[in-house]
Amino acid sequence: MTELPAETDPAEIDRIVTAAVAAAAELARTTPAERAAWLHAAADALDAAAGELIELAAAETHLPAQPRLRGELVRTVFQLRLFAEVLTDGEFLRATVDHADPAWPMGPRPDIRRTVVPIGPVLVFAASNFPLTLSVAGHDTAAALAAGCPVVLKAHPGHPRLSARVRDLLVAALTGAGAPAGTFENIYGVEAGAVALRHPGVEAASFTGSEAGGRALFDIANARPRPIPFYGELGSVNPVVVTPGAVAARGPEIATGYVGSFTLGAGQFCTKPGLLLLPAGHGLDEALTAAVKAVPAQQMLNDRIAAGFRSGVTRLDDHPAVTVLAATEWGADAYLPTLLKVAAADFAPDTLGRECFGPASIVIEYRDIGELRSVLEELDPGLTATVHAERDEADTVHALLPTLTRLAGRLIWNGWPTGITLSWAQQHGGPYPATTAPTFTSMGTAAIDRFLRPVAWQDFPDEFLPPALQEANPWQLPRRIDGKR
Repeated sequence: MTELPAETDPAEIDRIVTAAVAAAAELARTTPAERAAWLHAAADALDAAAGELIELAAAETHLPAQPRLRGELVRTVFQLRLFAEVLTDGEFLRATVDHADPAWPMGPRPDIRRTVVPIGPVLVFAASNFPLTLSVAGHDTAAALAAGCPVVLKAHPGHPRLSARVRDLLVAALTGAGAPAGTFENIYGVEAGAVALRHPGVEAASFTGSEAGGRALFDIANARPRPIPFYGELGSVNPVVVTPGAVAARGPEIATGYVGSFTLGAGQFCTKPGLLLLPAGHGLDEALTAAVKAVPAQQMLNDRIAAGFRSGVTRLDDHPAVTVLAATEWGADAYLPTLLKVAAADFAPDTLGRECFGPASIVIEYRDIGELRSVLEELDPGLTATVHAERDEADTVHALLPTLTRLAGRLIWNGWPTGITLSWAQQHGGPYPATTAPTFTSMGTAAIDRFLRPVAWQDFPDEFLPPALQEANPWQLPRRIDGKR
């Protein structure tokens, strides 16, 4: 069995970050093709060790090996290869060339050329709920390595042995493919993360987890003598709006789909829908209750998360205006889903509009479109907002879209927010408190942008320019030349 790693002390953190700083200088000189080869090597190593990694993950997280963890392993390998494709494509460099122009309307223009460079060593805080996809070799690590940034990974205490094993595989694969020493390393322990975040050698950090934990780290990053970008993904309630037309057309189907979404993975997804807004008189209580009772009890990731779920459900259940449609049973290691109901007029956003991490959700019954919009306008922004409606309800949908767009970074039409595909157009983010950086995404190929910094070169001779900006375009990149693609 993989040994339980010891907490990393400050002296070792300094050594690790110092090595990452040295590696950053070397990585900045590598080509996209070289880094793509590293990512493919890492993907191959994880794929080859799939059985071992899934077994370790199942032992430490209570998640089922099939299909959940097997699917996570497939996704982890895929995202490494996807970022290799980003590097091969080259558009991420955003290479732009403005030739000198003596007739420029603002006066003679110098030769200016712009691209992006790696930001430097990145501190990644691994998540608990996806021990493979959002952990040691997860999405943030893949994006940072693709950008040419060394990674210091703060391992999550929920799966330490798995973290240590993936670290060994990743370091061996990267080193074997030619990456310099110091390109990747793990650190362990709660305090270790804060110490590393304060280290002057760290240039950016990313985090997926609770609002309280993310905000504490965000404040540390901004209180440094030289503040750094902190990309925190903090979760949300992810409201689902259902119109009268959708209820009439497919109400029972929506009820079943909603329950399946909020109970998926024991409700331990940041995109779990926590609020279902239904028109008064919807008649779906029986269908919702039946769907909830059909869901078997599920284990939480660990005791700490289970305790948080119990506390969250108690907070919701204690509200005097709430009606219980289905309740969990306490005192066991596994939990049944909880579904509550409240009238829109009695909705209290400070209590009922906060995320409850786990298989719990609230139905909010609204009387008209005005009351619906009032509830939505009271909510904190989040990661997603979903609308179930019919095409002939155009006036209602158009009236809701400005509010929904203000609320979230991803809008879903007649679907469910759980299950985030990785693609070129994906956006996983939103205004605070969903994230600390709403102009970026933590999922999809655009996640690489978090770890790149733009630089312009003015009047430099061609031989001193980076290859992406040289006149001959040796990497054959897509470029904007004098304003034209």
